[in-house]
Amino acid sequence: MSPFQAEVLRVVARIPPGKVTSYGAVAALAGQPRAARGVGWILNRLPPDTDIPWWRVVAANGNLSTRKLPGGLGALQRALLEREGVPLEGEGRVPEGEWWWVP
Repeated sequence: MSPFQAEVLRVVARIPPGKVTSYGAVAALAGQPRAARGVGWILNRLPPDTDIPWWRVVAANGNLSTRKLPGGLGALQRALLEREGVPLEGEGRVPEGEWWWVP
């Protein structure tokens, strides 16, 4: 595992329940502000039984980025966020405001 991968996982593990942040914010906090896609790549390769709360990372506009992926990941991400009390608008968008984590 690269140092960047380890830092991404450490940052994502810090996102509190009921909050979300963007791929770009995770990348910046992990020391590589232009590596949002890299964060997505890392999170997409986590094992199914991971303790890392990947579902708390969304697109910068609040959209669930997994909503169009096969295998029901969009439905799973939606369910996990709703269980934590995060409201979703439309097809899956976290509204601006109190739901966003800014360390």
